This record gives sequence, structure tokens and C-alpha cells, in this order.
Amino acid sequence: MQSTEFWPFVLYAGIVLALVAGILGLSYILGQRHGEKATGEPFESGIVPVDFARLRFSAKFYLVAVLFVIFDMEAVFIFAWAVAFRETGWIGYGGALTFIAILVVALIYEWRVGALDWQPQERKRQTSRQL
Repeated sequence: MQSTEFWPFVLYAGIVLALVAGILGLSYILGQRHGEKATGEPFESGIVPVDFARLRFSAKFYLVAVLFVIFDMEAVFIFAWAVAFRETGWIGYGGALTFIAILVVALIYEWRVGALDWQPQERKRQTSRQL
């Protein structure tokens, strides 16, 4: 690699670093400094916080978020296969069917384990007794 090809990157990186340093320096010089009691408090849209901000959430929220990310990424892979459908041929079609079958088996497993159940166990028992 010649140095003539590398100098635009060095120039760009230098400009970016100078800009960041300038913005941080101006913020430090022009910024307000005050130490009221509410300075360290989290801003809640003008509402005074009443309780501790760290609430415990059920693990099901995180589980659903992880499942969403997993199935979302799998949809991206299926979309990529659909775009290259003609180039992949029957081998790609078989691979996509295998991939979708594995997704269905994983979804059935998660359903059986109860990963998708949001109803409390007591209410679930009462509902099943009424039926």
C-alpha cells in the first residue's frame, strides 16, 4: 500500500479527533457548574422520583426479548435465501426447508417448556378447572 492512498484516511481521522476535542473543550469551558441536590437525580420528565429506580423485572421479559432477536435474525437469513433463490437451486431450497423445520421444532419446544406462557400458575389452574 502506498502512502498516497493512505493520507485521506489520516486526514479524516485527524479532523474527526480535532472536532471531538474541540466540542469537549467548549463544553467544559462553556458548561454550567452547579451542585444542587437534584443534580445527581435521574430526569423523569419533570416528575420527582418517589422510589428506587432499579425495579426487578420478571425473567420472562428478557426471555421474550431474546426470542424476538433470535427469530428476527432467522427471518433475515430466510430473506437472504429468498433473494438468492434462483442461484441456490434445489440444494438451497432443501437447506431453507431444513432451517425452517429446525425453527418450528425450537418454537414447539419453547411452547412446551412454557417460555411463551404469561399467565400466572394459579390463574392457569383456575382456568383449567372451569373448563
